[in-house]
Amino acid sequence: MVGVKICGITNAADALAAIDAGANLLGFNFYEKSPRHIDETEAAKIRGQLPKKIEAVGIFVNAPAADVTSVCNSLKLDAAQLHGDESPETVAEVARSFTVWKAFRVDPDFHLKTLDEYPEASAFLFDAAHTGQYGGTGRTTDWDVARRAALSHRIILAGGLNVENVAAAVRIVRPYAVDVASGVESKPGKKDHGRMREFIKEVRRGERK
Repeated sequence: MVGVKICGITNAADALAAIDAGANLLGFNFYEKSPRHIDETEAAKIRGQLPKKIEAVGIFVNAPAADVTSVCNSLKLDAAQLHGDESPETVAEVARSFTVWKAFRVDPDFHLKTLDEYPEASAFLFDAAHTGQYGGTGRTTDWDVARRAALSHRIILAGGLNVENVAAAVRIVRPYAVDVASGVESKPGKKDHGRMREFIKEVRRGERK
């Protein structure tokens, strides 16, 4: 079954609605420049309300490995998503303590051999390429590159996914999981509960095709 990660959770109501809609992964963004930023104290309040079956993922951008592991330890996170320009060495350091997903900004010229430089990463998140922004752009990732990568790696597909296109994305790419933030929001940081339900229904429809 394709995993569904609702990213950029900023409040408990959205977290619980996402779970009720069928999400099994929730993302908490600790990157201060993100419009979906959440601080550790608020994230802890939400984390305590989540069922054990739900995986909580911390999103970090170019943060020191020690800071990443400290937050992951404090909040008992299930994975760290490194969404910046982190080196293989940083990924390896965090991976000694936690599951790591390494994110990449992907365009048609992205070299899949790049993934081999990060053997300690347990999955790779493919987001849309956009200079100066680390995710949340609303732009679509190159699905063909993602499809080829998914043949041999765990790929989490992000970037521009929404109710209208996610079924096709799942059918074409066959990813390990899909990741959505802006595509199910009424405004940055506030989820549209109806769109979350429809999004996950469309993910399952794409799986069946």
